[in-house]
Amino acid sequence: MGRQIPELTLPLIEFIKNQKMFFVATAMDEGSVNLSPKGLDSLRVINSQRVIWLNLTGSGNETAIHLEHKNRITLMFCAFEGDPLILRLYGTAKVYSHKSPEWEEHIGLFPEIAGGRQLIDVHIEKVQTSCGMGIPIMEYQHQRQELVDWAQKQGESGLKKYWEKKNTVSLDGLPHKFD
Repeated sequence: MGRQIPELTLPLIEFIKNQKMFFVATAMDEGSVNLSPKGLDSLRVINSQRVIWLNLTGSGNETAIHLEHKNRITLMFCAFEGDPLILRLYGTAKVYSHKSPEWEEHIGLFPEIAGGRQLIDVHIEKVQTSCGMGIPIMEYQHQRQELVDWAQKQGESGLKKYWEKKNTVSLDGLPHKFD
């Protein structure tokens, strides 16, 4: 039912491009495991062993903080329509802030979305597919707009204040400094 391969195939890349959401998991040796759903037009496949996504402002910043301390990550995609499939990408990731040259190099891959706080660059070490026959069929309606509307209302200075207040410490007390 499941198989492991070292990199993405063209059909899997197409599958990723057609997904409306994905999930990101990170963890330290100890403490909380973070699992976050991601949506909007925030992910790009760079090649068969690399994806990058625009990490938007949220109530926490667990993914980036975990990656600063323990550089491992899993992304998961589920087929909620069409043929059943679960796709997991295992690897390591780097976090790029607004001030990094990598931000400037890659931000043009994405539409302008208010609230973008980091780019997460994932090097894929292993790809796993499994059947997904237990995943429900669900009808896509549309992306939610509330997060983008909220970020636009905050403006650049309001977002920076929010990041300093809400996004500098993980649930387990690990620090993160925005630069």
